[in-house]
Amino acid sequence: MTKKTLFKITFANQEAIYEIYARSIKESEMFGFLEVEELVFGEQTALVVDPSEEKLKMEFNGVKRTFIPMHSIFRIDEVTKQGTAKVKDNLGYGNKVSPFPGTGKIKD
Repeated sequence: MTKKTLFKITFANQEAIYEIYARSIKESEMFGFLEVEELVFGEQTALVVDPSEEKLKMEFNGVKRTFIPMHSIFRIDEVTKQGTAKVKDNLGYGNKVSPFPGTGKIKD
């Protein structure tokens, strides 16, 4: 039995933080993008349905491959067991001003 590789990708998209699972990731031919294929979602065997995962299933329904900008990716992990795909609110989005990384000194 061959063991299939599984990746957990965490990235920001607009006002949310996405956590998805995929079997294949690679650098895209489009500059600055990561190509993600074979998205994996949990099976519908339980009576309890996670609305966050259902939202992701609907959003990625019929998607063969997705391209994620590299600058929006927080983390990529190779995992042995699949978890639940999630969409969380990005609490820091839009309500704070973040300084651009630089010297750290601000002149008046």
